[in-house]
Amino acid sequence: MKHKPLADRVRPQSFEEMVGQQHLFGEHGTIRRICRENYLPNLIFYGPPGTGKTTAAGIIAAGSGMTLHHLNATSASLSDVKDVVAETATLIGSEGVLLYLDEIQYFNKKQQQSLLEYMEDGRITLIASTTENPYLYIYNAILSRSAVFEFMPVTAEDMLPALSRALAVLNAETGRDKTADETVLNTIAQAAAGDVRRAINLLENTYFTSGKHLTEEAVKAFSPTVLGNFDKSGTVHYDLLSGLQKSIRGSDPDAAIFYLAKILEGGDLIGACRRLQVIACEDIGLAYPQAASIVLSCVQMANNLGLPEARIPLSEAAILLATAPKSNSAYLAYAAAAEDIAKGKGQTIPAYMRPSNQYDGYRYPHDYANHYVKQQYLPDDLKTAHYYTYGDNKTEQAAKSYWDKIKS
Repeated sequence: MKHKPLADRVRPQSFEEMVGQQHLFGEHGTIRRICRENYLPNLIFYGPPGTGKTTAAGIIAAGSGMTLHHLNATSASLSDVKDVVAETATLIGSEGVLLYLDEIQYFNKKQQQSLLEYMEDGRITLIASTTENPYLYIYNAILSRSAVFEFMPVTAEDMLPALSRALAVLNAETGRDKTADETVLNTIAQAAAGDVRRAINLLENTYFTSGKHLTEEAVKAFSPTVLGNFDKSGTVHYDLLSGLQKSIRGSDPDAAIFYLAKILEGGDLIGACRRLQVIACEDIGLAYPQAASIVLSCVQMANNLGLPEARIPLSEAAILLATAPKSNSAYLAYAAAAEDIAKGKGQTIPAYMRPSNQYDGYRYPHDYANHYVKQQYLPDDLKTAHYYTYGDNKTEQAAKSYWDKIKS
């Protein structure tokens, strides 16, 4: 019979054995303090795979005296939930039932709503986990009745004790005495990109393809080219694009290149191209109008080249944008105008600007000095509205100086 995966065989049985998540399970961690008080609210855990969500649920259940039921929302149904609830009427469930619902984002709204009744009357205490942003994928009524905690990727340094323990278990099970120095274990931990389960699986593969000493060469044979949790249809995708934009907006070229590399190494050329064009107009804008044309050229070149060469023109675009002067004046101007439109303002354009009125009374600016004549263009109810404010950069201030002189 095949053994359970090594990650399950070495799963921590106490908070002391857990790696990472010190903010939750360390000596002064929030969840650990909750458990000390014998107080267990409904909990929602979210974060990348392999960061301890399932392990934590098991440890919490063991210390609570409650019966633990584990369902995965990818395959479970409402009848499965009802079967769990039915146990609360038996002697086994008299102390309460703890339902661990993994990947809760795969339950639709109706399925999630069905949990509320059981949560409210105390028949079940819910621990739900998700790799997605809970505020986007979990029904608000469940969120309001739960404490939400984020699990972070586990650092390579924090993973080392788990890898040492896994190596000891393999040696005990096989009767061998294989060794791995800290450099090899650190290589495994770094290749796992924050996922402890991935690290342990990589250690196991390396163990059975190495001699007496585990080697970096054996590790690299199983290491993926693309590291990390990247899902083009999930929130990680948008997190990375947001990281790229905020880094460029913050004028940090190093961070901009890092997030661009994460996106491109994940294979998302289209997402990177679209976001760089948005940034050129939203965040650099009129402070350096030529940036939009330059970025467009870089994007067209990148699409012609394809990956991996596309990273070169896109890197130029990202660094250009990060080091360029910034202005969001056009973005803000549009937003302000759209707000008035949403309020129903400005329904009637001045008569002299309408073809149906033969432009009667319209003054043609090119017939006047400096190609300018004072004239009302906005509808009457918005004639004093002010949407655009010149940015405090050289380009827009030069334009402001010119028009201040002309219009005065």
